[in-house]
Amino acid sequence: MHKKKLKRLCLGLFILVFTIVNVYGITVYKRGSRGEGVAEIQNVLLSEGLYSGSADGIYGAKTEAAVRSYQERYGLSVDGIAGEKTLTHMGLAETAAEDAYANDLYLLARIISAEARGEPYMGQIAVGAVVLNRVKHPSFPNTIAGVIYQNGAFSALYDGQFNEPISEESRRAAIDALNGVNPVSDAIYYYNPRTATNKWIRSRPVIREIGGHVFCT
Repeated sequence: MHKKKLKRLCLGLFILVFTIVNVYGITVYKRGSRGEGVAEIQNVLLSEGLYSGSADGIYGAKTEAAVRSYQERYGLSVDGIAGEKTLTHMGLAETAAEDAYANDLYLLARIISAEARGEPYMGQIAVGAVVLNRVKHPSFPNTIAGVIYQNGAFSALYDGQFNEPISEESRRAAIDALNGVNPVSDAIYYYNPRTATNKWIRSRPVIREIGGHVFCT
């Protein structure tokens, strides 16, 4: 491959990873964490001779102790937690960022499917946009998980809808929302005008009505 093309490719990959890390953050692994990301950490620790167990994807006491040893070896903050600096040093920042994105996508698709299944496609994206707007808003938690699980925020968490299978259309809507598609500007609330009885929500400035939902600030 031509050197200039190779340089451009490497630069493009760096920008992609940098963007993923900065937009979606990096998953922090600690005792109790499970999954492929943990197995990747264990493989690094095995190669360093600091871990003698199997790469089973379970962040237990032995993995935590090995991470502490790794951090001490390389002059990192010793806390036994594989956070951003430790993962970057291990060369696993991209894997962790992908894990964070996958988790956000899963949760966003699930809440869209639960709250807006059967709504027009743009209405499903709009529900995702509301969740993301709340993440940015100072009055709400600053993570997708925090917004979705905030007490009393979404009725679908309490009527069983949240546990229903995720529709493929809602998954696509979640991807579009995460990619910046936003048909409702800075809306942070929505309601069904046919069933909503709360006077306060009905008093909010309306931005747009899509399908069976009114989106407002």
